[in-house]
Amino acid sequence: KIKSPYIAVRYVLLPLLPMIFGILLSGLNMCMGGSATSCEECLLIHPSCAWCAQEDFGRGRTLTSRCDFSQNLQKRGCESQFIEFPSSSTSVLKNVPLSSKGSGPTQYDVTQIMPQKISLSLRPGDQTWFEVQVRQVEDYPVDLYYLMDLSLSMKDDLDTIRNLGTKLAQEMGKLTSNFRLGFGSFVDKNMSPFSYTAPKYQENPCNGYKLFPNCVPSFGFRHILSLTDKVDRFNEEVQKQMVSRNRDAPEGGFDAILQASVCKERIGWRKEAYHLLVFATDDVPHLALDGKLGGLVQPHDGRCHLDGNNEYSASTMMDYPSLALLGEKLAENNIYLIFAVTKRLYVIYKNIRSKVELTVWDHPEDISLSFTATCQDGQPLPGLRKCADLKIGDTVSFNVSVEARSCPPRGTDQSFTIKPVGFKDRLEVAVDYRCDCSCSRTARANSSICSSIGTYNCGTCRCEPGYLGARCECQEGETSSMYLSACREAEGKQVCSGRGECSCNQCLCYESEFGKIYGSFCECDDFSCARHKGILCSGHGECHCGECKCHAGYIGDNCNCSTETSPCISDDGQMCSGRGSCVCGRCQCTEPGAFGDTCEKCPTCPDACGTKRYGCIECRLFNSGRLADNQTCQRLCKDEIITVETLKTDDPGAVLCLYKTDNDCVMKFTYSEHANGQSVLTALQEPECGGGPDAMMVLLAVVGSILLVGIVLLAAWKLVITIHDRREFARFQSARSRARYEMASNPLYKHPISTHAVETDFNMYGKSYNGGVH
Repeated sequence: KIKSPYIAVRYVLLPLLPMIFGILLSGLNMCMGGSATSCEECLLIHPSCAWCAQEDFGRGRTLTSRCDFSQNLQKRGCESQFIEFPSSSTSVLKNVPLSSKGSGPTQYDVTQIMPQKISLSLRPGDQTWFEVQVRQVEDYPVDLYYLMDLSLSMKDDLDTIRNLGTKLAQEMGKLTSNFRLGFGSFVDKNMSPFSYTAPKYQENPCNGYKLFPNCVPSFGFRHILSLTDKVDRFNEEVQKQMVSRNRDAPEGGFDAILQASVCKERIGWRKEAYHLLVFATDDVPHLALDGKLGGLVQPHDGRCHLDGNNEYSASTMMDYPSLALLGEKLAENNIYLIFAVTKRLYVIYKNIRSKVELTVWDHPEDISLSFTATCQDGQPLPGLRKCADLKIGDTVSFNVSVEARSCPPRGTDQSFTIKPVGFKDRLEVAVDYRCDCSCSRTARANSSICSSIGTYNCGTCRCEPGYLGARCECQEGETSSMYLSACREAEGKQVCSGRGECSCNQCLCYESEFGKIYGSFCECDDFSCARHKGILCSGHGECHCGECKCHAGYIGDNCNCSTETSPCISDDGQMCSGRGSCVCGRCQCTEPGAFGDTCEKCPTCPDACGTKRYGCIECRLFNSGRLADNQTCQRLCKDEIITVETLKTDDPGAVLCLYKTDNDCVMKFTYSEHANGQSVLTALQEPECGGGPDAMMVLLAVVGSILLVGIVLLAAWKLVITIHDRREFARFQSARSRARYEMASNPLYKHPISTHAVETDFNMYGKSYNGGVH
């Protein structure tokens, strides 16, 4: 039953992966490239490879590879019943349903993991999947063994846990009704240099120690109380304990853990219970090889060594156990180890029971496992094998992928175990390998198909020594050199050009994943021709013996040059817009600044403004001009036209165009190319036009201008004359002043004119005037 889309993808699509690989890798066929000569060799190349065991498959001058993708073999004529294509599979052998409760009459048959036994058939490289479900059963029996360090430094902790049994029982009672307690203690090996061995310390290692002068002799491990449901017995035994004293800081706790794990009968571990071992200490334990300090060179044997007094009898005979040995024994006996120091321990079991983690035992080296956990939220978590924060009764699932990396020797069967940590339940997985072909079971020695001198197996012949050929029809010997020479194109050349086998005086060419090899000497193929952009003969020709034979309409060594010129015709009907030439079906622009598929774009070309005027501005914007037909406009003008009231000409990437309209107005627009390849025309909404002149106003303006100029000239002339006269008058006045001065002040000067007084009396106009003349 498929429970989620994620699992559905796994179970539905994964079986189809070999076919998907075959489709994706058809251009790089590793099956044929592997040169497999037998069915078994083919299966090992890749999990998507199949073998054709059909007898008459591939007869002819070609060494047909029987190893290929399954769908390819069918296309080449191999019937499905002869195709060997094993795949990995899973079979469930035991699948008891999960239990819901751990107490009651069925407590000894509780099932917490499902399924319990499966069988895997693995083909190397091919993955298969199975699902594991785990449920933490409610009211499951619990055994808790308390192992305490009784070295001197733990004296305060001993006082703390004297009533621990009662507290543990009370809290554990909330989780399970079937709970038992046990108790043991440890110090260290009673030998130098780990403990005090002088005679005065034999009975009291604390002798002379002022802070605590009395303690019991040192010991390795002592089992005190077997697992019991009598909580009072636990408290009684704890209260009887006294601390001891050792010399160095590390303790012998690993010795005690191992003995508490393997001495199952003495401790009283129940097979059907959940096993908890609480390890209380305040320092680090001794590890393997530390025993050499005391002369102990014998490694720990991992066995139980409790004597009649329930004390560890091999403490001074064997080294401390290693971490690996300790982990192995804990897991082997389903014991969950808890390290604790002076804490309330009843919560530990609750935390442990809220987690499920899978472990793998006896994992074969040639098998790889990967886990995907689906916890209580239902979301798959690839790479995880544990779920946390669970409640009692929760069920979680794990999808496990299994893949065999190689084939073991024939007849070898593997197995491994998957189990949750601390659970007694486990899943046993048996593995067998699908490395052999079923057709090999019917191999026939000295078969007539192989000329009775070879073994017929899975469609091919294995010839006896001294014979060769597809059917062992040729014999090696003196004539072999003659056979080989007939398979050479010329003396010194390779046999069958190194791409085939010489069989009975003729070349049998190999099959290639790249194409067909042919010719009398395998000298030709259909894949060694020139390529263009990785495509053989550009996809416009056929490869024949290393030379491209181009299809009609294409020329060139690799058939990449088209003779078609229609892609070079621009919308205006010109070849490359008159700005270039058509080469191999594509325009090569020769006009500086021209670009585009047909060189149709060229803002800087001399004719660019005229082309855009007639092809776009007039016909599309104003529906005028010689190209006013709508269909012509739409065909020729594919540019974006933007109209503005004021045209900006400061864009350095734009070319300013202007022209005079029929009514003597001026139309302005700019032409630019955007980065996205779009041509953009920005034009004024209307052409710029001025009003007609008034003749009278012009005449008056001219006359007025002439008069104004005349007045200005007269005024200037008058100003010049006035300035000149004033200068002359000033010069006269200056000369006159100088003359007066000379007459008045020069004593040598005598005026040439004499003056005489004459008296005359006359009446003029009735008046009397007296004057004198000098």
